[in-house]
Amino acid sequence: MARTPRAGPLHLASIALDPEAGEPLHRQLYFALREAILEGRLRPAARLPSSRALAADLGVSRNTVLAAFEQLLAEGYIEGRVGAGSYVSQLLPEDALNARAAVVAGTGVSRPPPGPSRRGVRLAATVGSTIRPRAFAPGLPELAQFPFEEWARLLQRHWRAPPSRFLIGGDPAGHAPLRAALAAHLGAARAVRCAPEQVFVVSGAQQALDLATRVLLDPGDAVWVEDPGYPGLLGVLAAAGVTIVPVGVDGEGLMVAEGRTIGRRARMACVSPSHQFPLGVTMSLARRLELLDWAREADAFVLEDDYDSEYRYAGRPLAALQGLDADGRVLYVGTMSKVMFPGLRLGYMVVPPHLVDAFLAVRRATDTHPSTLAQPALAEFIEDGSLSAHIRRTRALYARRQELLLESAARHLDGRLHLAPSAAGMHLVGRLAEGVDDRALARRARHHEVEAPAMSGYYHGHAPSPGLLLGYAGVPDREIERAVERLAKAFADRIVD
Repeated sequence: MARTPRAGPLHLASIALDPEAGEPLHRQLYFALREAILEGRLRPAARLPSSRALAADLGVSRNTVLAAFEQLLAEGYIEGRVGAGSYVSQLLPEDALNARAAVVAGTGVSRPPPGPSRRGVRLAATVGSTIRPRAFAPGLPELAQFPFEEWARLLQRHWRAPPSRFLIGGDPAGHAPLRAALAAHLGAARAVRCAPEQVFVVSGAQQALDLATRVLLDPGDAVWVEDPGYPGLLGVLAAAGVTIVPVGVDGEGLMVAEGRTIGRRARMACVSPSHQFPLGVTMSLARRLELLDWAREADAFVLEDDYDSEYRYAGRPLAALQGLDADGRVLYVGTMSKVMFPGLRLGYMVVPPHLVDAFLAVRRATDTHPSTLAQPALAEFIEDGSLSAHIRRTRALYARRQELLLESAARHLDGRLHLAPSAAGMHLVGRLAEGVDDRALARRARHHEVEAPAMSGYYHGHAPSPGLLLGYAGVPDREIERAVERLAKAFADRIVD
């Protein structure tokens, strides 16, 4: 009868353990045995010395040997046989991995690993190219002049000795004082009619829409979106499995009559009435009332994205669409990314009173509660007037920067990119002559360190009108003219990519 090979003293002679080394002795022994196995000095099926014998040979405690053996056993390098000791495994983990790789590579028969779902593929297809934070990236606020000292003081105050409720969890709708502060602020600044209980703290417009789709929409429901419009909403809608209905935008905002024709029984309309993105138009009162009439007739909802309404340079900011809603159909969404800084990742949604319980339940089921880290500080930042003061300062700053952009464009881009002043917002739309490839021009601009997204990238169904989107809010005054000069070079060169 063939005898099982035994790992004798010669196989283990190379093991040397150093008590002065930083690595524990059992880890040193584990690595030494593993190396001997992988190099073939301890061959498959070879029996290892008993833990007592090996401990005596090495001059260590038996527990040290047992700990090394347990690790090797857990990783599949050795196997134990009841009443017969420990043996080197016949199939090592590396062998199994190599065999699997060989099968996948085509040397054997196997099915390829599963890929994403059809919904995942659709969702991934909605993601556009990354916009870099430089001139003229749209949506980027002025960061250098944010009152970070005041913000740091508020954070420190609330987190130097935080109450246990901050550490354990939170309300699914958000920190109660912040919700109250937001309700008061929105009522005064935007004529939003709401109680604190209707306010939900979210990470931004996309999470707000995601929550709304979970509560209000079923797969296959039709949803109106502005065309052109904010591309970030498309991924959320694709994930919800709804039917997207692109509706055109004219000088008065979303064309409700067109929506009635192509999607009369839609379940929701997503709009930015105060300052449409990206065209910058303001929805007229007549069009707002027409939209609310349609929602009533279709038994539908309206999601109002009020992303940068604080920045209006002629008169007071316009009242929100939500303030005109008498039927509980408008969900109002805003964000702190534009008025503070994008990395904060805090926004808010105001839901109709009769939907509060449903939104609370779904939020609790899918997200538990928003992070409590910045919410207490933000509540005080709003309550003590710091937010309003910062908005006033940046409003004046952005108005000046828009003027500088228009003046620079007139000097360097006249006749090639047509810019008109806007009474609101943080960006301008530069119109191009029909037939100009705005995507190619945007790529050339990137070669000159200018971020000017192509307008055609914001259209989902209608024929695009060529143009470039120029965000000016986050561009320092001294940099605006230099950036326009670099953009002018993009018109002249012939770089393809």
